[in-house]
Amino acid sequence: MAEAAANPRSRVVQQEGLLSNSLTAIAKIIQWLLLSLVFSIIIEWAGMVLWWPDEGLDHSRAMLATEISYLDTDFRRSVVTSDPARFGKRFADNTYHYLFEVTRFVDFIQWVSPPPVPNEQGLRPTLHKIFHHVAEFVIAMMQVTQVFSVRLAILTLAMPIFLLFSLVALVDGLVQRDLRRWGGGRESSFVYHYAKKAALPLVVLAWVIYLALPFSLHPTFVVLPFAALFALTVAVTASTFKKYL
Repeated sequence: MAEAAANPRSRVVQQEGLLSNSLTAIAKIIQWLLLSLVFSIIIEWAGMVLWWPDEGLDHSRAMLATEISYLDTDFRRSVVTSDPARFGKRFADNTYHYLFEVTRFVDFIQWVSPPPVPNEQGLRPTLHKIFHHVAEFVIAMMQVTQVFSVRLAILTLAMPIFLLFSLVALVDGLVQRDLRRWGGGRESSFVYHYAKKAALPLVVLAWVIYLALPFSLHPTFVVLPFAALFALTVAVTASTFKKYL
C-alpha cells in the first residue's frame, strides 16, 4: 500500500491495464456476435439453395414469427425489464431501423426493385438486373438479422438464470471445499485450472449456438443445459480451490 501511494505512476499503469482489458473484452464480444450473425446468414442462404428451396423467404419469415411468439408466451416476467415482449420487439425494430433505414438500404431496395421503363438509361437498369437474381437472398438476410436481434434480446433476458445457477453452485462448491479442507482431502490444481478456464467459453458457446441456429428452437433447450454446465464448472472451481489462502 505504501509503495502504491508513493508511486502514482504504477497506479496509472494499473488503471490503463484495466481499461485496455475491458475494451479488449468488449471487442471480443462484438466480434463473436458479428461472427454469429454472418454464420446464421450464410446458413440461411445455403438452406434456401439446398435444404428448403420450396420455402424460400417463408423460412426466415416463419422463424421471425416463432421467435417473437416465444417472447409473447413464455417471457412474461424478467428482472431485466418489466415487459419482456415489448423489450424484444423494440430491440428488433431498433436493429432494423439503424441497420437498414438509417443507412438508406431500404430506400436503395425500393429504388432498384421496380423494373426499368422502356429505353431507360443510367445505372438503375443494370443494378435491377443484378438485384433481380439476388433479391430473395437480400430480403432473407434482412429477416435473419431481425431473428438474430430477437434472439439476442431473449438471451439478454435469460442471463439472470446463469447468475442464479452460479450462486447456488458457488455456495455448494465452497461447502465442498470446507469439507475437503477439514477432512484432509487431496487438492487438485489441475482440475481447478481447467474448470476455471471452461466457465466463460460455456457462456460464449451458448450465445453463439443459439444465435446461429438455422431453425427455431425454444431458448430453454439451449439456455438451461449451458447454465447447468456453467454452474457445474463454478461448483468444481470453488470446491477445488486451494485449501489455505
